[in-house]
Amino acid sequence: MERNILLKDYTTFKIGGPAKYFFIVKNEKDLINAIKFAKEKKLKIFILGGGSNVLFSDKGFNGLVVKIDFKEIKILENKIMTDSGVELSKFANIVSKNGFSGFEWAVGIPGATVGGSVFGNAQAFNQKISDSIKFVKTLDLKTLKIKDFSKEQCNFSLKNSIFKKNKNLIILSIVFDLKKGNEKEIKEKVNNFLKHRKKFHPIEFPSAGSIFVNPEKKIKNKNLLKKYPEFVEFNKKGVIPAGYLIEKCELRGKKIGGAQISEKHANFIINFKNAKSKDVLDLINLAQKKVKKEFKINLEIEVQIIKKNIATLKK
Repeated sequence: MERNILLKDYTTFKIGGPAKYFFIVKNEKDLINAIKFAKEKKLKIFILGGGSNVLFSDKGFNGLVVKIDFKEIKILENKIMTDSGVELSKFANIVSKNGFSGFEWAVGIPGATVGGSVFGNAQAFNQKISDSIKFVKTLDLKTLKIKDFSKEQCNFSLKNSIFKKNKNLIILSIVFDLKKGNEKEIKEKVNNFLKHRKKFHPIEFPSAGSIFVNPEKKIKNKNLLKKYPEFVEFNKKGVIPAGYLIEKCELRGKKIGGAQISEKHANFIINFKNAKSKDVLDLINLAQKKVKKEFKINLEIEVQIIKKNIATLKK
């Protein structure tokens, strides 16, 4: 157990003040002991994975941050078990190199863990992590009981799950049901996705990944359809890229303090020069306001905004 550890050193955004307490857990026993410590001290608790998809306050976190560091992977025929703390990109590389298809899309995603990706039902290139899940093993923060969830019980939806709605459930491990594929085709897909990310994603700067969920909407307003003909194709898919909406509001490249809406991809906010959490929040609010005014669409934040005194655990 450590005190006053800077959270910016454990996030892909490189933003965040000190955690009152900080503990890296290597196994379930460590995790249970950490939770008991938090209950005894009446501390708020936050479970941290790889540090992507999260924005901590510059004031830090007035409680216990528990970083999950379980990292075992087992391959049994077509079923693959992985601990939640395994890096998503590393896991995707391993299963792809072992000839399994279904995770090519995840190679090259920076910072994310498998557990965190299941928590937010991560997706890319029209594929979701929930597509191949068999079941998820969890620990309940309140009862300290272990419970398995089938894919159906996880209630997956667009960038959402039962774990995101009920933060008392900590993901310990996941079992995936994958099929063998053509090794040449798998390698080709991996290379194509890596090239796409390098070209269109601002991987050279700290960020939290996509800031907003792509709205599942259809535009019916005739004036908007005439002004933005791209909506015809978006309507067919039923999903509108958030980055497109932000770009059309002329916010690509917009800077506030040390934060910037990426010029490569407008659904990314980058930390280009010692950004503060307020800089990022101001850009988020600006994007939401502009998109609401122009398109009558409410952009839903995908990134977890963690304030100094957020409560996730009650004794």
